[in-house]
Amino acid sequence: MAANDEIPRPLVNKLSGLILIIVGFLLATAGYRYGHSWYIGGGIVALVVGLVLVVRKIMERNRSSEFR
Repeated sequence: MAANDEIPRPLVNKLSGLILIIVGFLLATAGYRYGHSWYIGGGIVALVVGLVLVVRKIMERNRSSEFR
């Protein structure tokens, strides 16, 4: 039984990571098209955060299956 602070949220991390990747890409391309550096910067930040969430989830999954 998992403790209260160990509640698994498998879909939330993946889904939020993928949404951040898509939103970040769209913001960066809109900023590039209209010449707004704030959009480009915000898009890159959202893209990096989304990639970190997805990669962290993949690494966590691989680490847990390694010890089975």
